[in-house]
Amino acid sequence: MPRKIVIARFNHETNTFSPIETPLSAFAPMWNEDAYRDQKGARTAMGAFLDIAESVLGATVVTPVAAMANPSGTVAAEAYEAICESILAAVAGGCDAIMLDLHGAMVAEQAGDGEGNLLEKIRHIAPAVPMCVALDLHGNLTQKMVDNCDIIVGFKTYPHIDMYETGAHAGRLLVDMIEQRIAPVIAWRQLPLLSHTLMSNTSAAAMQRAVDAALAAEAEPGILAVSIMAGFSLADFEGAGMSVVVVADRNSDRADAVAARISHQMWNDREGFIYASEPLARSVQRAQELAGGAGPGPVLLLDHSDNVMSGGSCDTMDVLEAVLQAGLTDIAVGPVCDAEAVARLVAAGIGATVTVALGNKTMLKAQGLAKTPTVLTGVVRAISAGEFCVSGPIYTGSTVRMGRTVLFDIGAAQIVVTEERVEPYDLGIYTSVGIAPSEKTYLLLKSRMYCRPVFGPISKGLVECDSDSGGPTSSNYALFPFKKIRRPIYPLDSVVEF
Repeated sequence: MPRKIVIARFNHETNTFSPIETPLSAFAPMWNEDAYRDQKGARTAMGAFLDIAESVLGATVVTPVAAMANPSGTVAAEAYEAICESILAAVAGGCDAIMLDLHGAMVAEQAGDGEGNLLEKIRHIAPAVPMCVALDLHGNLTQKMVDNCDIIVGFKTYPHIDMYETGAHAGRLLVDMIEQRIAPVIAWRQLPLLSHTLMSNTSAAAMQRAVDAALAAEAEPGILAVSIMAGFSLADFEGAGMSVVVVADRNSDRADAVAARISHQMWNDREGFIYASEPLARSVQRAQELAGGAGPGPVLLLDHSDNVMSGGSCDTMDVLEAVLQAGLTDIAVGPVCDAEAVARLVAAGIGATVTVALGNKTMLKAQGLAKTPTVLTGVVRAISAGEFCVSGPIYTGSTVRMGRTVLFDIGAAQIVVTEERVEPYDLGIYTSVGIAPSEKTYLLLKSRMYCRPVFGPISKGLVECDSDSGGPTSSNYALFPFKKIRRPIYPLDSVVEF
């Protein structure tokens, strides 16, 4: 009789300071057969789980849900409960194994440890059923997560280009567990270290050294998986921060020794996980200097104070205002999310000259900020439905839906204005409205890292830009009123022991 495996995806990186609400509709959940069709062949951990369950185990799969929302504010209780209940009901129906594609930094109303609470409920229903979990590198690991599953494997890349590979790794270990070739045990260490997302680039500095140590440890006898969790600092709850988790075969002491060794390496390297934002005027000046240097391609201006994939509103105007004030020209900007402005520009029509109040319309309540929209005059150059197919390497083959989209030309800059928040991880952000991004002098992108695999190769360099006054995803921790995170923790506190 074929095995029955429950496979589900429930992903959200919660920025508790984000002004963007997270209702059930934000997840656009796919249920049952629709979830299977959505994820079969996808380059996600769930896509890998489906491949392994069917091709390796010949199992019957049950896919209660595939749900992913872009980073935003605390998950609404009804959304969290609806998606969790679908997974719990599938497990209660009986199964031989469970494979979950989660994030690790979800905060829901009445469930601060979103993933830990879900795993605990699953374990109550199915205490002995083998279960593996794939996590985002930016997961905030907790004891409750560790206690309530058998296998945990996290991404080893940021930007995240190994989602499928992570699922395949976790899935292979689950197969070995089911067939009794291994008996996995988990050890972990949580550091009193609140890293900056910009310093979790896995191809540079301290994070690269930590991941290299994890890869080297996985080659040791009996070590099955080692994951470095950068954590997500803007999820203000007790468990936020960095950690390392190790899965070993049978030997808890060996797993613990590896976790201790690597966590101490990370702590000794802690300054390499901390980012100091420079004044915005200096960032703009450096961009001008870079643009005047040798070599082809645009300079990337990365507005990490309003990064969609960290919970940004996609409508703050600080960086655009600064570059215009400094006299920069030939800039492609976007997207800027402003449905009200889109409606005004679409109504005016292509070729019309329009004065519009753009952006800064989302109140940053958690930070006590209300900014004033920027009044700009320009020409409507293009109007589109705002859809295109991603060419990769992140979310390859998926369709991006920006809502109605307008190219608004103000002379010094061409601004892509959309109805929906969108992270610029594909050239289609610009090419879909007729901009050739490689031919511009500057590209202003609301992004920390996801843009780099695509826009980096066509550019002559990049400058990271932070808002001086504050944005929903700023790298300046002083701009955020942390209340729930455990203390002391570095760098919020200067005296910390580990």
